[in-house]
Amino acid sequence: MPAISGGKFVVVGGASLVGSHIGAQLLAGGAREVVLIDNLALGSTDNIDFLLSDARCTFVRGDALRLNELYDPMAGADGVFAVAGFLGMPMLANPWMGIDVNVRGTQNILEAARYQRVKKVVGSSSNGIYGAIGDEPNTDDSPLRWTGMPPALIIYCASKIMGEGLGLLYQQKYGLDFLALRYSAIYGERQHKRAISGSQMVEAYERVRSGKRPIIERDGKQVQDYIYVGDVARANLMAMSSQASGAGMNIVSGVDTTQNRVVELVTKACNSDVKPEYFTDPNKLLMPQQLKQGYSRARAKEMIGWEPQVSIENGISRLVAWLDEHRS
Repeated sequence: MPAISGGKFVVVGGASLVGSHIGAQLLAGGAREVVLIDNLALGSTDNIDFLLSDARCTFVRGDALRLNELYDPMAGADGVFAVAGFLGMPMLANPWMGIDVNVRGTQNILEAARYQRVKKVVGSSSNGIYGAIGDEPNTDDSPLRWTGMPPALIIYCASKIMGEGLGLLYQQKYGLDFLALRYSAIYGERQHKRAISGSQMVEAYERVRSGKRPIIERDGKQVQDYIYVGDVARANLMAMSSQASGAGMNIVSGVDTTQNRVVELVTKACNSDVKPEYFTDPNKLLMPQQLKQGYSRARAKEMIGWEPQVSIENGISRLVAWLDEHRS
């Protein structure tokens, strides 16, 4: 499998939250060359300007939906990180684009990697592939449970399953090693506001720093599995350099955290004692309240030796420190 030190790696979606952290860890790990590809549809190069100051790192403006834009950057690459993807919430506004990005975009990345004889592709998937959460254990082999889910989220979940299926197909048909990493709610430095779970932390921070009370929807008892972005990036590098292939695995904390606890930790990190206010918008479409998730991370530990290192308490402290540093 590709060793990080001395290797060339391509990150498709390289200007994103996860992509920028993968790039940083690749450079820190001694990679010979790092190519960050992004179409900048959701932002700019601000997240990666500090990486581009390293001569080993280059940026290519390219789109996963344009196969011809992927060939040249992957020439001579040892491994590719397929990070680019369409998030669940925007699926409602543009399902056709979401399907294209998550399915055809993934296929294009795999095809370019196959053509350029790349050794391995590590794909960014989602624990959304399991759909609605039930009381049964949520293991790496749980099925998609989509009954009763909003249609846009059904489409999102199915598109991520298809992306994983394409990766497995390319492994079986062409010998291109492939692993899919299924993330829970990612947060951390360089956090954007498009991922709804992470944005709740940013919104709470902004209200506290503005002297306002943070807002919690409903009673705040709903839970989420939050995973720190540095741990996610480290999982990508461990997956790339491991012997493991042909599987998907959860990259999660394994800890259920309530929204009440998140706001409490953000408030504490801001050295404030302001109390939250609770609000329910009767006109807003809300997901069913989840009081338990219980995701397993057993396969990640078994196959690539990965476990999270940053607790929710430490991670939120880091996020608040970064937000303070970049607050306009």
